[in-house]
Amino acid sequence: MNRNKLPDCRRVVIKIGSSLLTNNGQGLNLPAISGWVEQMSRLRQSGIEVILVSSGSVAEGMSRLGLKSRPDTLHELQAAASVGQMGLIRNFENNFQQHGLLTAQVLLTHDDLSDRNRYLNARSTLLTLLQFGAVPVINENDAVATDEIRFGDNDTLGALVANLIEAELLIILTDQTGLFDADPSVNSQAKLIECAGVNDPLLDQVAGGSRSGLGRGGMYTKISAARLAARSGAATVIVSGNIPDITTRVVSGENLGTFLDANIAPLAARKRWLAGHLQSKGKLILDDGAVKKLKHAGTSLLAVGVKSASGDFRRGDLVICVDPQNREIARGLINYNLEEVDKIAGKASSEFETLLGYADDQELIHRDNLVIT
Repeated sequence: MNRNKLPDCRRVVIKIGSSLLTNNGQGLNLPAISGWVEQMSRLRQSGIEVILVSSGSVAEGMSRLGLKSRPDTLHELQAAASVGQMGLIRNFENNFQQHGLLTAQVLLTHDDLSDRNRYLNARSTLLTLLQFGAVPVINENDAVATDEIRFGDNDTLGALVANLIEAELLIILTDQTGLFDADPSVNSQAKLIECAGVNDPLLDQVAGGSRSGLGRGGMYTKISAARLAARSGAATVIVSGNIPDITTRVVSGENLGTFLDANIAPLAARKRWLAGHLQSKGKLILDDGAVKKLKHAGTSLLAVGVKSASGDFRRGDLVICVDPQNREIARGLINYNLEEVDKIAGKASSEFETLLGYADDQELIHRDNLVIT
């Protein structure tokens, strides 16, 4: 694959990991932050809009509170995030001010992006901040997020933001050189994967977990994030944040780190919003015929193609659709609740009135509210 496929960027999302920002948990890495901000200011001066997704609030809070290991309980994590976010955003603001740039703190939860109105409001806010020339500094709102609504890692948050504001490029800065075909810490023959398509099956074979213990991410989450970012056409570069002038060099097209090409057609805005839902309320198991029609004909999902349903969903909730081997193939907003689906699964829409006593939508999920995953 040719690295020349790196897109011309008018808007880039830069995600910086916890181990980089906090010098592996020893407190904020102030010289490194100054360097990254200087790079981002040069991107802004060249006319490129920059959105920063910053990890590090929990790790910085751990340092300030004297904690030696990442807390296990949610309330301790939230407390650490609250303490750490103060120092994190203050340092970014001070550094950007030295370059004449305004910053804006934006804290998000999954709930903010799973609700369509709040999603659109977040998009409008970010685009307006960019119009004002500000640099949005985005983090997960760990102080209020719960296990049910947290993004799970800021790699995913970066990808969702790239979808939200239709960035051309997502740069994930990590403490690793990039993605390797084997674990370089145990295999001296491991080779850097310089270029790949986001759906290359090789990527699933080589991804591992986080080694630092500070972040919630790992190479697997970075690959998943790249695939999510690709749904709006954004390419992803996974690269070491310790390389001098790394962000400006990546944007200029220099061959550094791992370039993951989107190589899929971008989804429409509503479909991107659906695809970005990380939490589902239920699951539908489809028969082979329904799977084939959804994948190849772009149809709505009818009850006749559903074998069974599980979960706790109501009309309008997001559910995932899986094939008989339990592999997710689609997700969408359902028109009936679980009890109703149990009654009409496998049945023709002409039987709905007899089975339910009424008949609303003929489709379980209309194709406008369905995205193939």
